[in-house]
Amino acid sequence: MKQVKAVGFYRHLPITDNNSFEDVLIDTPEASGHDILVEVAGVSVNPVDTFVRKGGRKNKLVKPKIIGWDAVGTVIAKGDNVSLFNIGDRVWYAGDFTRSGSNAQQQLVDERIASLAPHNLDDSQAAAIPLVGLTAYESLFEKLNISRSGDNTQKTILIINGSGGVGSIAIQLAKLAGLTVIATASKSESVAWVKKLGASDVVNHYEDLITQVHKTGHQYVDYILNLNNLDAHWFEIAELIKPDGQVVATTENHRLIDLQQLTKKRVTFSWEWMYSKSYYQTENMISQHDILKHLAKLYEEEKLQPIATKTYHPINADNMKKAHADVESGHMIGKVTVVSWDGK
Repeated sequence: MKQVKAVGFYRHLPITDNNSFEDVLIDTPEASGHDILVEVAGVSVNPVDTFVRKGGRKNKLVKPKIIGWDAVGTVIAKGDNVSLFNIGDRVWYAGDFTRSGSNAQQQLVDERIASLAPHNLDDSQAAAIPLVGLTAYESLFEKLNISRSGDNTQKTILIINGSGGVGSIAIQLAKLAGLTVIATASKSESVAWVKKLGASDVVNHYEDLITQVHKTGHQYVDYILNLNNLDAHWFEIAELIKPDGQVVATTENHRLIDLQQLTKKRVTFSWEWMYSKSYYQTENMISQHDILKHLAKLYEEEKLQPIATKTYHPINADNMKKAHADVESGHMIGKVTVVSWDGK
């Protein structure tokens, strides 16, 4: 069987280990059903990539594990049930947590969680968006039930960890929806970044959020999107959220949280996990196709700004190590991407 290049690993290791990533060959996937086969041109690295790579059993795997949950590329084959795409279409997607990842020259992905990529973004810019775009969109418009119409001029959202990938898209989408955005950032570069993206006020998540938010003139906020360790700010979240307000979190907490702190305010709390729809094959899985299609339209109308801030060429083990180290440093602003298998 024909084989293609990939970047994978045989053991879950620290990124400083020489074998944390290896250049490997894998069998060429074959498309069937709703799957499209994509010639991958660019990928990005998200925190989930680093968690999966370093977390797991330490014994050596029989086959290399291929991760990666963001990609842009070209459709080169498709299954019999595919109706949304044609051969030659340029697509983008965030993939499926249960399947082989995007760090490979060719990857299978269900057509219902992909869409045409925006024509005005290059491979680096496009690869940075799908996972964080879907997470931000679902958080705001599905979990927080914010209206997309823009009729939110009297409402305020606090986005905790605003300069990361999800925050970078969420600030822009919330601003487009008419919300006043308060974002957290700590370094001068990240403060400048979130202001550029549309945050009206910036507060430091290493200092008391309650005092800082009150100084912006807001006793409470209508919505809170937490993109940091939940237990690190739980008391502040419970204090700052408005009665009948809504809170959504995307990252798991290290310690148990006390939901009863939200009782008297009748606050709604929910989790967002972008992979849920494909993981459980939900009936509304195709909504991710629609969301990515909408995000592409916003980019083509130049209503959203690109968020790729660092790019490596080509896609190989050495550059994947660098990209993972960047994400693990905790100092990334925006997104890091790795593009092209031949370095061009």
